[in-house]
Amino acid sequence: MENIRIIEIKQSVFADNDRDADRLRDTLREEGVFLLNLMSSPGSGKTTFLTALIPLLAKKYRIGVMEADIDGDVDAKTVAERTGAKTVQLHTGGMCHLDADMTRQGLRELGTEGLDLVILENVGNLVCPAEFDTGAVKCAMLLSVPEGDDKPLKYPLIFRVSDAVVISKTDTMPAFDFDLEKCRENIKMRNPDAKIFPVAAKKNGDGVGAFADWLSAEIDAWKNSKK
Repeated sequence: MENIRIIEIKQSVFADNDRDADRLRDTLREEGVFLLNLMSSPGSGKTTFLTALIPLLAKKYRIGVMEADIDGDVDAKTVAERTGAKTVQLHTGGMCHLDADMTRQGLRELGTEGLDLVILENVGNLVCPAEFDTGAVKCAMLLSVPEGDDKPLKYPLIFRVSDAVVISKTDTMPAFDFDLEKCRENIKMRNPDAKIFPVAAKKNGDGVGAFADWLSAEIDAWKNSKK
């Protein structure tokens, strides 16, 4: 009997996407647009975080936002109304992630002319979004206190690929069995280089400024590296 040819589709898909993501990064570099990929599980507070973050960054940068969801436009409306940032809603057609080509389509619809920073609020999911390079310069994620301090142990990849981890809803810690220092240890176990920012965006904005300073430094360093 003939040998059956076996094709590793997953590896092929990822390799093709990685090449496409590199091409997208090159294009954005030529345009002078910094792309941040923001990931988390549903309900972790990404949109609330953005509505506190964008006004701080808008003092220095022209900002666009891409809101990715399976359906609905609630988050896009919220960000546009509360921050005035140029915003588009991306529907993934049931997909649990964005890849480089989907990100490119979103950027085309958003229009990057005149923008310095585009923030992609990825689909709420701790698994799939981490597997696909979107073409972003940096990746960040939110881990909310109600999710528990053990999530880095259960979902290692998203912590490994994130340059920064925002621990959100820290004002709720008294109501949950959440150990902030243990969480830091678990994150560092997965990614020793990750920057960690405890944040209470909805209550008083505590910690959002520190993240804004980190991102601003990353944007400036990236822009200066082009010269």
